[in-house]
Amino acid sequence: MFPATRMRRTRTTPRMRDLVAETRIDPSKLIMPVFVDENLKNMAPINSMPGIYTYPLEMVGKYLESLETKGIRNILLFGVPAHKDAMGSSAYDPNGGVQKAVKLAKEKTSLTVMTDLCLCEYTDHGHCGIVEKSVINNDRTLDVYDRIALSYAESGSDVIAPSGMMDGQVGSIRKALDQSGFNNTSILAYSAKYSSNLFGPFREAVKSAPGFGDRKTYQMDWRNSREAMREIDLDIKEGADMIMVKPAIFYLDVISEARRRFDLPLAAYSVSGEYSMIKKAILDGYMNENIILEGMTSVFRAGADMLITYFAEWFMENVEQ
Repeated sequence: MFPATRMRRTRTTPRMRDLVAETRIDPSKLIMPVFVDENLKNMAPINSMPGIYTYPLEMVGKYLESLETKGIRNILLFGVPAHKDAMGSSAYDPNGGVQKAVKLAKEKTSLTVMTDLCLCEYTDHGHCGIVEKSVINNDRTLDVYDRIALSYAESGSDVIAPSGMMDGQVGSIRKALDQSGFNNTSILAYSAKYSSNLFGPFREAVKSAPGFGDRKTYQMDWRNSREAMREIDLDIKEGADMIMVKPAIFYLDVISEARRRFDLPLAAYSVSGEYSMIKKAILDGYMNENIILEGMTSVFRAGADMLITYFAEWFMENVEQ
C-alpha cells in the first residue's frame, strides 16, 4: 500500500519501462500481405491504402527480395487475375499470378510463403463461392477450393490459408492435400472471419466487391463471439494447423477468448480498413506513428501468436530491432 508501494518506480526511464514490458512485437511473428495483379505492367498504388501497392509479376520478385532484406520472414499472397468467370477458374490455373509468385518467392528468397485461398478475386460475381440461383452452393465450392489448394501446394506454397468461410473447407482441403502427397503443407484457417465493414480498401485492391447482395450468409455476424469459438473448434477438428481471427483491433475480445480456449498457434489479421484508418489519421496529423505500435501491441497483448499486417514492412524499416 502507498507510500510503500509506488507503481511509478518501474516507469521512470525508457530502459526501465522496456525491462518490465509484458508484451513485445517479435518481427518473426509478422506477416506481410502482398498483392500480385496479372493486369499490370508497373506497380500501382492502392488509393485507399497509402503506401501499399499491387505488383505485376515482372516486379514482384524484386519486391519480395527487398522485403526479406528488410527482415520480413513471412508473406501472404493475394492475386488479381486477367480473367474472371463464374467458377473462378483462374484461381487454380498453374500459370496464374499467385502460382508464379510462389515459385519466384521460393527461387529468390527463403520467405515462408502463405497463399490466401478464396474465389472473390477470381469470380465475375465477386462472391467467395459458386453461385446457383443467387445462393452460394457450399459443397460445390469445396471442390473448387480443393483444386486451388493443390495448385498452390504444387507451386511450393508452405501454408494454405482458406478464407472463404465455407462449412467444411478445412477438412476438404486437408484431405485433398494429403491424398496428393502434400502431407507437410500447413493450413492456416480463417476460422473466425467476420462480415466486417473494414474490408473496403482490400476490395478496391483486388477488385472483389460482390456484384449482388453481401457475404453475410457465410462470413460471421460481428455481434457474435461464442459462435466464433464453435467455428474455431470445428476447424481444429478438421485438421487446421493454425487458426485466425479477422479483423483484429475490433475483435480483441475474440482473440483473447480464442487464446484462452485453444492451444493452436493463433493468428490475427489487421485488415485493410484498420490500416487505412490509422494511416489517414497519421497523414492528417491527428496522431503520430506511435499509434501503429500501440495497435500492433494490442493484438499480441490480447493473445495472438502472429499478426498479418500491412504495417509489417513499415515496422522493419522504422523500429529498432
